[in-house]
Amino acid sequence: MTNTEAVAAREPVEAVVRTAAGAVRGRREDGLTVFRGIPFAEPPVGEARFAAPRPVHGWDGIRDAYAFGPPPPQDLGLAGGTGVPGAPEGDDWLTVNVWTPDPDPAAGRPVMVWIYGGAYKLGHSGSPGYDARRIAADGDLVVVTFNYRVGMEGFARIEGAPANRGLLDQLAALEWVRENIAAFGGDPGQVTVFGESAGAGSIAALLAVPRAAGLFRRAIAQSVPGTFFSDELARDITTALAAEAGLRPTVAGLSTVEPARLVTVGQTLAAKMLQYVDRWGQAAPTVTPYSPVVDGEVLPTTPWQALAAGSARDVDLVVGHNREEFRLFLAMAGQLGQITEERAASALRLFAPGPDGERSYRAAFPDASPGELYERVQTDWLFAMPSLHLAEAHLRGGGRAHVYELTWPAPGNGGALGACHALDLPLLFGTFHADLGALLFAGTEPSPEALALSARFRASWTAFARTGDPGWPAYDTERRLVQVLDAAPVVAPYPEETTRRLWDGHEFAALPLLG
Repeated sequence: MTNTEAVAAREPVEAVVRTAAGAVRGRREDGLTVFRGIPFAEPPVGEARFAAPRPVHGWDGIRDAYAFGPPPPQDLGLAGGTGVPGAPEGDDWLTVNVWTPDPDPAAGRPVMVWIYGGAYKLGHSGSPGYDARRIAADGDLVVVTFNYRVGMEGFARIEGAPANRGLLDQLAALEWVRENIAAFGGDPGQVTVFGESAGAGSIAALLAVPRAAGLFRRAIAQSVPGTFFSDELARDITTALAAEAGLRPTVAGLSTVEPARLVTVGQTLAAKMLQYVDRWGQAAPTVTPYSPVVDGEVLPTTPWQALAAGSARDVDLVVGHNREEFRLFLAMAGQLGQITEERAASALRLFAPGPDGERSYRAAFPDASPGELYERVQTDWLFAMPSLHLAEAHLRGGGRAHVYELTWPAPGNGGALGACHALDLPLLFGTFHADLGALLFAGTEPSPEALALSARFRASWTAFARTGDPGWPAYDTERRLVQVLDAAPVVAPYPEETTRRLWDGHEFAALPLLG
């Protein structure tokens, strides 16, 4: 028996931690102690449906925390269908999971809290792609993941219900971290939130939510979507959602419908949102009827306005995007190489900034094909420019931001996907064969180059969580230095200068109701 084996044989295989609600038992796995499925709020069903999350009732004895909690009701995106195959069932949607090197209250390790994406209509913390063991082990820190309500349960603007219930769930989870994480070996004063896509949009929103102040010290926002709904737009969309079920958009009406049925209602409307483009404008082609709502209460204003006013000046920020974000959606829809000049022109008219946006884009990219223009303008509008502008707003408000761009192409499909949306997920978590990783890496073993870039992601993210320095200079509006993540990562001026100039001065306002 080797020394390592001897130490492992002596380690306890289980550990018990006492939370504010009661004791939980986790298991030792790969040098970490892992706790899964710990409730942080009561199940949001029955009288609690469409309400703000309610404090969890305590329990007697020791609760086994071996399995992830059931996912919130959701659809499967382009795959169709509802629910998550193979996942546990039940109403206890609001649970947290903890990976810790050592559940010693004296350890005081930095804490990273993951917020998943999924267009605000799908996602759950038990997804294999979010296995946090490599991040916790490589960074020697505590990682927390959790579920929050998505779709109609979490984001529809329902009369008689608080807006942004998904964000309220996230706040409740972060409050659970503040109250309990020390018992798991974490430092509640050194919390970093990190998330991708809708998770990054949620983080951007939390930076603007007054109640979130003090719940985290640092934030990493990967591919921030620019879609925030005005209250009027959100209410109009929910009216259309309710109409699909033959109901009014009220708590009394929608509470009579099973959650799974409301998922189907959302899918039905999403499939025909383009019919509403004259009324819903830029929101219509996104085919997701959900986004954070600038309601004036939970979310007083957009993140860009809030950060520029100094709402989170004491929070250190890493924010960035991938070079070919929108290509993933083209590939999943089978539309690579299929975009006509008519569709490109329509996209440019709808998304390019300013009254002369289409002409400006064509002049800036004179050799671009219709497909390249279609992809470019939607990458820019949906992810790239919202992310960059978030950093610049934070600077104006007195904060500090570090910016990155992922330019390394996914190896799947002979590299045709490029550095597309969500490529950063398998790289960060090292989960190359899980979820979208199976598409992006095409079932092949990751190359040494991929493994090195994956390790670079984790080293930078965990260093930032520990020290506030990800390993490259802070962004400023003179040099505009960013970390370019490729086979050979370099620090360089922001690579998308042409696009940046096109969007200079554009305001990412809450999307309005047009009709």
